[in-house]
Amino acid sequence: MIKAKDIIKSYGNGESRFQVLKDISLDIADHDFVVILGASGSGKSTFLNVISGLERPDSGKVFYDGKDITAFSDHELTAFRKENIGFIFQQYYLLPNMSVDKNVKMGADLAGNKDYKTMIEAVGLGEKLHKYPSELSGGEQQRVSVARALAKRPKVLFLDEPTGALDEQTGRQVLDYICKLQKEYDFTIVMVTHNLNIAEMANTVIKMNSGKISEIYTNETKKTAYEIGW
Repeated sequence: MIKAKDIIKSYGNGESRFQVLKDISLDIADHDFVVILGASGSGKSTFLNVISGLERPDSGKVFYDGKDITAFSDHELTAFRKENIGFIFQQYYLLPNMSVDKNVKMGADLAGNKDYKTMIEAVGLGEKLHKYPSELSGGEQQRVSVARALAKRPKVLFLDEPTGALDEQTGRQVLDYICKLQKEYDFTIVMVTHNLNIAEMANTVIKMNSGKISEIYTNETKKTAYEIGW
């Protein structure tokens, strides 16, 4: 379980200091599919960065199975992310001089996973192992980033607007792959999006507004990537 307790986060100094997260507490169950909704500036991406260990809060604590990661040294926090966390962003962040195979292998090497090619097959890119990012469509590049993140076998997968740069058809395809892979590998998903429709795919939906959680609800019936609106 991930447990965020009394999280406060600000940016800037002096009179220009701005509080982005305002005393947030939240529990996320293992194997859940959580979507965090909010308008631009609501604090959702900052909250994602804090609970994933990418950023430290000004105050408050983040626990993973009872371990306070906010008390970790920078070295310990890097090791924790390496062993437990996967990230997928709106931008693909692929290395342009590396093939699909090598980009995904880079993630797999972090976990000593030698069976990483099964993940490339799982996202439908088995025939493009030796293609470079410039030779792939946007959707294919995002699927490479999905395979790279999951090749390290994370316990939690964090996603920040993963379909933001994709057209509807490709966005649905990428979301479908992610959901199928969660069922197979049983990891936790925490996804930030401004797309209300994607929230219908989640178990748990968290709405944020002005740096606070305004609502939390559970979907009794989940929709697939091909059943939601866009």
